Amino acid sequence: MKRFIEQVAIVTGAGSGIGRATALRLAQEGAKVVLADWSEDGLQETVSQLPPETACIERKLDVSDEAGVRALVSEANERFGQIDILINNAGISGGSYPPVTENERADWEQILGVNLIGAMLMIKHVAPHMQERKQGAIVNTASVAGIRSGAGGNPYSASKAGVINLTQTAACDLGGFNIRVNAVCPGLVETGMTKPVFDYARANEKEHKLGGRCELRRYGKPEELAAAICFLASDDASYITGQALPVDGGNTASLNMPGMKV
Repeated sequence: MKRFIEQVAIVTGAGSGIGRATALRLAQEGAKVVLADWSEDGLQETVSQLPPETACIERKLDVSDEAGVRALVSEANERFGQIDILINNAGISGGSYPPVTENERADWEQILGVNLIGAMLMIKHVAPHMQERKQGAIVNTASVAGIRSGAGGNPYSASKAGVINLTQTAACDLGGFNIRVNAVCPGLVETGMTKPVFDYARANEKEHKLGGRCELRRYGKPEELAAAICFLASDDASYITGQALPVDGGNTASLNMPGMKV
């Protein structure tokens, strides 16, 4: 398929995992891509995998830095003359999962700053360019952790619940301009952020248990999330907005209590 020929897509968190897979899928389907990540090495690895004919901008970026966001969006619009798609994928987990009574304010501010405020800032600066042309698609990466507890720590889960709500409110704000805003909610997927989980499981011969609480009895691949993201960004989803789509192997389809799955 070549659903994105002559379209321009910004992808944050493009240096690894779901962001990298999405950038590659968009480029393979004809998009010009603007790639952002705070890992320059990760960005260069992604760029090295793009089809050779891909028009590309890659920039190191902390999405919680509004000046940096503004500069990236301006550069993208000046070079390509339009922005059709925004993929808000940049995110951090915080790593540890202490109970709320042991949470640190600094951890909450950092995680909310990247995961939620960063997504808001990208929408704030990209959407006006879409409004001028009265078209656009925005896809945010939320998480099953934003739907129910047990998939992440307190600040991470709260940030992803916020991304789901931001998706809904932004969809309401922008729908009159023919701009669609949706989210995907990944379950367990092997990415740079989840690497410690996978490393631990493999080191302790427990890899076979990863994803065992999902209805499909396995963990997901970044390419599977990229397929869902690109669907929501494409005209195939032209009448879908304000939705948060779990892409989780059925993880949120049941109560999913320990011991329920065989």
